[in-house]
Amino acid sequence: MKTFKMTPNLSLLKYVLAVGFLFCLSSCDEEELLREQPLSSLDNEGVLSSKEGFESYIIGLIRSAREEYGQDDNTYFATNFSGTDVGSDAGGEYFTYRNWVSYLTPVTPEVRNNWNWAYRMMIAQANTIITYANKPELDHIWDNEAEKNAIIAEARFFRGYTYNFLANLYGGVPIVESVEAAPKFDYVRASREEVYNFAKEDLEFASKWLPETVSKSKEGRIVKAAADHLLTEVYLGLGQYQNAIDSASDVIDSGLYQLMTERFGVSKDQPGDVYSDLFATGNFNRSSGNLETIYTWQFQSFTEGGGASSGGNRGIRNLGPFLNKFSDPNGVRNIPTYELNRGVGRLRGTQYSLYDIWKESPTDIRNSEHNFRREFFYNNPESEYFGQPVLPITVAEDSLRNLYPYPRKVEGTPWEGQFTSGQTEEDVYVYRLAETYLLRAEAYFKNGELDKAADDLNAIRNRSNAGEIDADQVSLDFILDERARELMYEGRRRKTLIRMGVLVERVRKYGLVESWRNTIQDYHNLWPIPQEAIDANFGAVLEQNPGY
Repeated sequence: MKTFKMTPNLSLLKYVLAVGFLFCLSSCDEEELLREQPLSSLDNEGVLSSKEGFESYIIGLIRSAREEYGQDDNTYFATNFSGTDVGSDAGGEYFTYRNWVSYLTPVTPEVRNNWNWAYRMMIAQANTIITYANKPELDHIWDNEAEKNAIIAEARFFRGYTYNFLANLYGGVPIVESVEAAPKFDYVRASREEVYNFAKEDLEFASKWLPETVSKSKEGRIVKAAADHLLTEVYLGLGQYQNAIDSASDVIDSGLYQLMTERFGVSKDQPGDVYSDLFATGNFNRSSGNLETIYTWQFQSFTEGGGASSGGNRGIRNLGPFLNKFSDPNGVRNIPTYELNRGVGRLRGTQYSLYDIWKESPTDIRNSEHNFRREFFYNNPESEYFGQPVLPITVAEDSLRNLYPYPRKVEGTPWEGQFTSGQTEEDVYVYRLAETYLLRAEAYFKNGELDKAADDLNAIRNRSNAGEIDADQVSLDFILDERARELMYEGRRRKTLIRMGVLVERVRKYGLVESWRNTIQDYHNLWPIPQEAIDANFGAVLEQNPGY
């Protein structure tokens, strides 16, 4: 958002002040004379007094939501993928989940960063909007109750989103649902179930009052299906499986969404398939013909506010191999290109995610050349190997960090035309319909309806030419395998594994390096509460999770 500095005409200002002073001498009492009324102030009272002000605050909240992804270079990627069954550290300087006991502590950066994002940005901003919109003295600004509730619903969606986020990572946390008039130092933790229930109430309200669709100019805004999708996940966390089935069905059966099964959008006439179309720059929103998308974080080059605080989409930077560190046998290095951009090998896949989950379905298009980059070539014209396939790797650092397969969904149009920064202008899916099917399959499985769970999994597998499964093949492990195939580096893997209670066992089984995965302890199935939050809460005990 741009800010403008106003320089008033000093002569006019002096005249206005003089007239005002004389008027007050004759008609104002002393108390009125001294009362400050900064009518141009951009504080809550000044802005949240009109529809336009509330709209501005909602836009700010949407921007803050995107900061989950773009608050810095790699918090999002370390949070969601590193130290899971699908991803691990790659670069030698990244010492995160190589030793779980020494790394994952109450002062670990992403433990602190995510907590602060949740409480200082999301919850604080959402509570401000909700509190002010509910003030009776502001009822006159709304045309009707539905208009007012739509604003509250959008804020309550984000508050519910954030509390579900916190419950999935930290377990029980303090519930803050109002704007504090003074500093408070005596928060206590609610139980995890209470936090899920608080999120549920917010999302049920949001589902009732959010619009079903928005115009092209408002793409990226929250719609009813986003609340219903998230409600499905929250109901699963609460063990309310029939509610989860019903909520997911509200989205799937609404007639507004469908799994994309035919080529579409800007890439439909280019080499590829329908799955690669889902991740082509320009194809993420409904205006492209993509009826699978429910909620996306928006990125747009050369646009004020079009990027996060860290710039563009940093998926390829964190998840792509450090190709320009890779050399031919004569020591001539590869170079960044427009198509490959510049990954730095922050995070790579595991044997499980890069190879094992694909063995049973060799025709799966999600593993095709259009969606998974597995072949590499020497691309420096100065190399005598230029254009030739890369020879077998003999250096450990090359195999770990500089050259490994990766899903091409993280590629895209370089941010502001620069292909050496590892950034793109790809939008980012938060929710799309394929995950709604996967959540409902999980709910059906937990509810003992294996036939229906298989049907939902097969809807996704048929789109991908992966082959159908039978009901007796459905298991929690198979659902997680299918989530890995469909949502790799897209679904928030760590939070899913923690919510299901299987993070520790999955890491022990599928972690990249045996000596790393063997350091995980049972208590690591939840993150610790940040130490700085505990220290600042000196008026009451903010209890730490066991083991930390």
